[in-house]
Amino acid sequence: MKQQIKVLFFLFSALLIEKGMAQYIENDWEERDSWMDVPKIFDLAGVRSGSIVADIGCHEGYLSIHMSRKVGESGKVYAVDVRQDRLDKLDKYLEDRDLNNVETILGDYDNPKLPLESLDTVIVMDTYHEMDDYMAILNHIRRSLKPDGRVVIIEKFKSHMRNKTRSEQMKAHTLSIKYVKSELEKAGFSIIKEVKDLGNWENESNKRIWVLVGIAK
Repeated sequence: MKQQIKVLFFLFSALLIEKGMAQYIENDWEERDSWMDVPKIFDLAGVRSGSIVADIGCHEGYLSIHMSRKVGESGKVYAVDVRQDRLDKLDKYLEDRDLNNVETILGDYDNPKLPLESLDTVIVMDTYHEMDDYMAILNHIRRSLKPDGRVVIIEKFKSHMRNKTRSEQMKAHTLSIKYVKSELEKAGFSIIKEVKDLGNWENESNKRIWVLVGIAK
């Protein structure tokens, strides 16, 4: 029986890796640091000591924990997800690391429930393509930002989905920068930074990381 359990666990782990979910599991965070340029992301986002920031679609907290250490005791992180089980794991990881500047929030699918006019930066990483009510969420984000606050959208684009419709790309868990750029502008943001190539997602050459940074007009 124990051997069967081990085999099932191995198969399940392999399935997670195949589907690109491994980067969300704590045991894989160190490997993720090898291909994700977090310092560059924070530089683009203006995240620094004392910043008040949010991580929408935080999963188990990979980026939230990096944020926590970057903003320090004088800053604050709001970690938002729509699944309580992920937030429960993040709360445990925060306790294990003695990090006290992160508040976890169970958001709705159309509302991240962030405080109004309070945030310096909101980052949405590898989550925007999952949002059906993206315009409603962008409007909530805009209202949560301080004057000159930044919204940062980070996505991976799969090359085989080039020239596909937005709906087709969403179903493939990817999204083109052109769609999001238009949506940010429609929601009242001005694009101040655009990075079309921040490296390969999971070191796979057919998945390029892109970044958009906007501020409210």
